[in-house]
Amino acid sequence: MADNKLTIEQISTFTEKAASKNGWVLNPDAEFRESIVEGLHNNYLQFGYLICPCREAWGERDKDRDVICPCDYCDDDVKEFGHCYCGLYASAEFVKSGEEPGSISERRAPELAPE
Repeated sequence: MADNKLTIEQISTFTEKAASKNGWVLNPDAEFRESIVEGLHNNYLQFGYLICPCREAWGERDKDRDVICPCDYCDDDVKEFGHCYCGLYASAEFVKSGEEPGSISERRAPELAPE
């Protein structure tokens, strides 16, 4: 019986395609990118879907839908701060500036996140 689980390589390719589709670029720091992809992979193995590794999950797809990568807040974060909450996705301008992703405000309403 074949194992249909996503591999780290497939998740990495997914993030590349998501960035391209949305007009973003990936964080140029390969080690950082790999750590985020590993976190996505671990969450995929635990929950069955790609939860942002920087957020808490309910473990229920419907409740977590807003933080499945790329999350619902990603585009606004990239537009406002130059990068997303976890720092994986960024604008080309932000990357060209040489700045490092920093801490940004959480857009997810507290009532949507598990305690």
